[in-house]
Amino acid sequence: MKSQFNITIIGAGITGLMFAALLTRGQHAASLNIKLIDAASRPTFFLANEVSLRVSAIANGSAEILNSVGAWSLIKQERVSPYQAMRVWDENDNPDGAAALCFDAAEFAVPQLGYIVENALIQDALLRILDDSNVTLSFDTKITAMPEADLVVGSDGARSLIRELANIKTNKWPYHQTAVVTHLKSEYKHKGVARQRFLHDGPLGMLPLADDRVSIVWSTNPDEALRVMELSDDEFGQILTDASDGVLGRLTVAGPKGVFPLCAQHAENYVKTGIALIGDAAHAIHPLAGQGANLGLQDAAELADVIDTAISNGLHPGDRPVLRRYERARKGPNLTMLHLMTGLNRLFTSDSGLMGKIRMTGMRIFNRSGPVRKHAVKVALGVQ
Repeated sequence: MKSQFNITIIGAGITGLMFAALLTRGQHAASLNIKLIDAASRPTFFLANEVSLRVSAIANGSAEILNSVGAWSLIKQERVSPYQAMRVWDENDNPDGAAALCFDAAEFAVPQLGYIVENALIQDALLRILDDSNVTLSFDTKITAMPEADLVVGSDGARSLIRELANIKTNKWPYHQTAVVTHLKSEYKHKGVARQRFLHDGPLGMLPLADDRVSIVWSTNPDEALRVMELSDDEFGQILTDASDGVLGRLTVAGPKGVFPLCAQHAENYVKTGIALIGDAAHAIHPLAGQGANLGLQDAAELADVIDTAISNGLHPGDRPVLRRYERARKGPNLTMLHLMTGLNRLFTSDSGLMGKIRMTGMRIFNRSGPVRKHAVKVALGVQ
């Protein structure tokens, strides 16, 4: 049995960095030669800079994973935006209607439901952890062939080259939607409440930022997305004021704007001998519930634990039976969340009057479902 194992990670997003950091904290860290390679330049974060458009809703459970490697304290020293409540409603209802879904941290006896955090800040904190480890970091480095290692981990996103080189097929479910993202100033303070309104073209998410602005993710049809990007800031702000039902009063553009197409996808296999996929390389879902980063962090934690256990038991971490334990643990939950998000998006974008009545009735029933409601929210938000 080998005493040293070479593990190469491709992709330095949140998931890949988290996986590398977890390996360095495992009981067999000394047995691992870890390389992390990314084609892009090293991400940077400066507190004086504008809040990045790329933010993630980090659940309490994900914050605990980050805390396990010492990254969460570094993140909190910079800037995070905790949110204590969430409001979800249909365009045919109002934010305080009987069918509106309302979740409050007090209901779950926690200080907050989660945090809005810039992706670049999370990456920066994890890199600071890795800078003090023996992990070899290689940025601005493109690969064209499968690296030689005992285990290659593809954390290189939805267009994963590792997945392609491994000939792993992917199932795709196009949403025919484009996400429009920007930051806005609001007439009324957000008060630490995350909001989401379901519109017939797609959901509008409004995430509270620490500086009293809101970060929006508006999923709409591609033609509308292109149209609104050409509007003046005043026109754009008015459209979003109307789309948000005026819940925060007048909205004013207060940041750059961006767009990205939406598509759900899921790899048919997460692993092969010597290869494992994590994060968006394995699965990509609709951003309507902000679960993408959380699923990736859970992948990283599971795979790191499987590798640590395998070495403890005298097994090779790249053997397929070992890696299948990771796949079995994560594939089901990830696929369930993917189909749930896809189903919800289709349900709420249906123009059918009957479907509208069904979803309003369903939301009312869910509100009164007691233990079922609490369990569903705890799973989604990582509240323990």
